[in-house]
Amino acid sequence: MNLLAEMELKNLRVGPQVYGELLQGCVYQRAFFTGQQIHAQIVKNGYFFAKNEYLETKLVIFYAKCDVSEVANSLFCKLRVQNVFSWAAIIGMHCKMGLSEEALLGFVEMQKNGFFPDNFVVPNALKACGALGWIGFGKGVHGYVVKTGFGGCVFVASSLVDMYGKCGVLEDARKVFDGMLERNAVTWNSMIVSYVQNGMSKEAVEVFYDMRVEGVEPTRVTVSSFLSASANIGALEEGKQGHAIAVIGGLELDNILGSSIINFYFKVGLIDYAELVFSRMLEKDVVTWNLLISGYAQFGQVDIALNMCRLMRSENLRFDSVTLASLLSASADISNMKLGKEGHCYCIRNNLESDVVVASSIVDMYAKCERIDYARQVFNSTIKRDIVLWNTMLAAYAELGQSGEALKLFYQMQLEGVPPNVISWNSVILGFLRSGQVSEAKDMFLQLRSLGVQPNRITWTTLISGLAQNGFPDEAILVFQQMQEAGITPNTISLVSALSACTDMAALHYGKAFHGYVTRHNIWLSIPIATSLVDMYAKCGIIDQANWVFDMILSKELPLYNAMICAYALHGRALEALAVLKQLEEEGIEPDNITFTSVLSACSHAGLVNEGLELFSHMVSKFHVKPTMEHYGCVVNLLSRCGNFDEALRLILTLPCKPDAHILGSLLAACRDCHEIELGDYLSKHLLKLEPDNPGNYVALSNAYAASGRWDEVSYMRNLMKQKGLRKVPGCSWVQIGGELHVFVAGDKSHPKTRDIYTTLALLGMEMQITGYVPMFNDTEILCS
Repeated sequence: MNLLAEMELKNLRVGPQVYGELLQGCVYQRAFFTGQQIHAQIVKNGYFFAKNEYLETKLVIFYAKCDVSEVANSLFCKLRVQNVFSWAAIIGMHCKMGLSEEALLGFVEMQKNGFFPDNFVVPNALKACGALGWIGFGKGVHGYVVKTGFGGCVFVASSLVDMYGKCGVLEDARKVFDGMLERNAVTWNSMIVSYVQNGMSKEAVEVFYDMRVEGVEPTRVTVSSFLSASANIGALEEGKQGHAIAVIGGLELDNILGSSIINFYFKVGLIDYAELVFSRMLEKDVVTWNLLISGYAQFGQVDIALNMCRLMRSENLRFDSVTLASLLSASADISNMKLGKEGHCYCIRNNLESDVVVASSIVDMYAKCERIDYARQVFNSTIKRDIVLWNTMLAAYAELGQSGEALKLFYQMQLEGVPPNVISWNSVILGFLRSGQVSEAKDMFLQLRSLGVQPNRITWTTLISGLAQNGFPDEAILVFQQMQEAGITPNTISLVSALSACTDMAALHYGKAFHGYVTRHNIWLSIPIATSLVDMYAKCGIIDQANWVFDMILSKELPLYNAMICAYALHGRALEALAVLKQLEEEGIEPDNITFTSVLSACSHAGLVNEGLELFSHMVSKFHVKPTMEHYGCVVNLLSRCGNFDEALRLILTLPCKPDAHILGSLLAACRDCHEIELGDYLSKHLLKLEPDNPGNYVALSNAYAASGRWDEVSYMRNLMKQKGLRKVPGCSWVQIGGELHVFVAGDKSHPKTRDIYTTLALLGMEMQITGYVPMFNDTEILCS
């Protein structure tokens, strides 16, 4: 510019070429003000310069590259002669500014006007197709590339890989990638990013390793994408290697790379490492701070997250919608409505409540704090409601089991022109299942499929879990089979729900089949699955197999220990339950309420009075666990079983809260067995007051009177039950043979093979007498049923 000024002072002739080169320099440095000065000088020099084709094109390129769309479009429309360069500038500008449809319209119009897009225009057209997800248009551009021979250009081919990846067509992306003779870092990045964006993180890691083998140096984008993939699959060692590559390669720890490393360490649970990386970053933008705040919030460290918010403000950075969404999410997770309201107030003061991301977080927060009325008010006051906000409100109703409200909202969203997606359907199905409306949930599932909406893994898992929890275990297993036939791979929750169904049915055959499945797919080392397997085998009567699964898990957690202790308690093996408790303590794991309930129950059934009382004292004094009604019930049962009724009654009378029917019922049963008539009468009156409509209480009292020969009272109890219309559902046993379930109750003669069954029972009884086998209580009960 100084040389230009000197030339003009010396009256030397300055041609269009000079102004053109200067404009190009302004493009390189994005020197907008200087470019405007040159433009003014061109206009000042008169018609010859202002209407020069070369300068007109350069001006269009300059304003397009500086993102001044109004001026660029105006100059482009006034061009006397358009060319490939001016079209490339306009299409590139539209693409860069997110105006993808305008970019593609320009791509089409350019060809109509007789100009053929070159290898600079085609990548922009492909980028626009990817942004819009227009796979059909993208394939048309690919056809153009093949016809014109641009496929050999590494930039065009890389854009094709990126376009197919963004459109979710990974097979075609990989075909283009594999067919390339030359690949640069951009190409490799496109393939890795495509896999990560489509949830194929394992494949992304494999491509990264191939890139390293080929000797291509990774960029910050490469390492960032690799770290995201590693975080998604919990690949700790691989992610650490990615971090090491960044350090050794001398890659600058900027906001992009630093944020990716922080995100990785938070996702794998290494909070200290994330903090260390954050402290070493010289420049931190809002995204980086948000990652740290979100990470702390997800790990329940709300106080630290709030402190980070204060530090962020001290750096003169403002909270954005992501910051507030993280804080509101933290408030929801810990049900802290006071903190949530403070966040809501901040949104109102800073005009952020209209942001749909923030609005969704506020709705979710109030719903999880059990103020669905507040959640609905926020929803109703949000003017622009996207599908995410609708789904958040639907999920809120579904979680609370308010199926009617969920269904009304489901229809309302359609009336307002918002088509439901599979997430919307999932919430309605969940709402029905939460409220016990199983038939309606199944109808909704069938309706979803009939409309061509493909159920996803969450849909199937919700239905399996809901059926199992609502007492339809056989249907839950059937739906699991249908899910596999549909090509959906089950996740941990699906398998745990299916195993729960097997446990409820005592369907050992199916349980073993699921065990085989998780073993073949190398997923059975998951703690939730191992815990479910232990529970299933124990409740199906195979305690040794439960113990085998327990021993196979090297890194055990509390739920698994609890399942094993409960299994031993169920089988009356109190000493083994105490041994597992000791092992748990030696591992430095804190036992919880469930642990002590199971061990106390085991001691009670085995008659280990001293051990049980010592454990109860240990629970309160050493572990500071506040006793629950279940714990007191176990101790009462423990004392009464050994005939220490005075202590049992004293404990009940000194409880910090009123005893429930379960405690009184267990003591009453013990009174019956030990013929404690007076105490039994005293307890029976209180029991009937607590639960006057429970038929089990009347039967228990009737049995207690019968045991002491008080037949008038027995008759009175039976008549009282008839007057109240109460009938106790009898207990039953069942056995599954093939695909058929055979159910039996005591004295049952309804089975078509009754004669064969009773003949076999008689033979078993004779064999027991001949061998001198003395039946235990459980054996007798099984024979009778």
